[in-house]
Amino acid sequence: MAPMQRDLRLTRVGRRYGLRGPWVLRGVDLTVTPGTLTRVEGANGTGKSTLLRLLAGIDAPTEGRVTGRPRTAYVPERFPAALPFTASGYLTHLGTVHGLSRRTAARAAGEWLERFGASAYAGTPLAQLSKGSSQKVAVAQALLAEPELLVLDEAWTGLDTGARAELERAVAERTSAGGAVVFVDHDPRRLAGAPDATYTVADAALDRRTEKASSAVGPHTVVSVQGPPGGQLPADVTRAVTSAEEITPGGYRLTVPASRSDVVLRALLTARPPWHVVRVHPDDLTPDLGGRS
Repeated sequence: MAPMQRDLRLTRVGRRYGLRGPWVLRGVDLTVTPGTLTRVEGANGTGKSTLLRLLAGIDAPTEGRVTGRPRTAYVPERFPAALPFTASGYLTHLGTVHGLSRRTAARAAGEWLERFGASAYAGTPLAQLSKGSSQKVAVAQALLAEPELLVLDEAWTGLDTGARAELERAVAERTSAGGAVVFVDHDPRRLAGAPDATYTVADAALDRRTEKASSAVGPHTVVSVQGPPGGQLPADVTRAVTSAEEITPGGYRLTVPASRSDVVLRALLTARPPWHVVRVHPDDLTPDLGGRS
């Protein structure tokens, strides 16, 4: 997975529709850096989707500048399901548009459909899919080419429980690999405690929320690990965890959002030399670093 190479910057950006239309956004300054997760909040109709379309390159600003454009994938709030493709055919086609070979695109399409529990619908025409299955295809199309920037506009809406959790894992994988993710979601508990920055859109302006969201919000997992003598926690781990407490020399208690636990475990087990995972448990249990083998 290639990391995002440089910052994406919006400088004094404004957007309105029509020469004399009201400003939906104006004077917006925003920097999206590699390896970060950014949440955008705001009431309905305040311009959240407009901001995401500017970030994704779907819309151009009426005024101001956008620089450092990364390779971007976008999941819109409404997916145009009435397209003349099957689910697999649509994903394969978009994969080739993103520069993948047809064979690689077809393989990636199958893998993402399986991850989201939609492999049974690979040969089904898009127009015949349920709303939830259509949304799985919409999310898969954004992930199959491993974008540097992933922009999600209410992408969890319509997904079943398993697919929602899978999308959270995919978000963690993207940021762990050095990509960036910007998202809007109506559920305040979505990825709670995980965003590096949260912005609010109101009165055509964008304001960064200065208070730190409570790390206790949302489900967390505790991972107890033992590292090699003098070992440093892998960078992918330190970026993903909420806290890392050294209990014994080389022994750590890591508290991590549940959606990122798979990424953390993979980084620990594939490190060179690998770390020993002693125990994994919900954060309401007492950690245990004893009994190491």
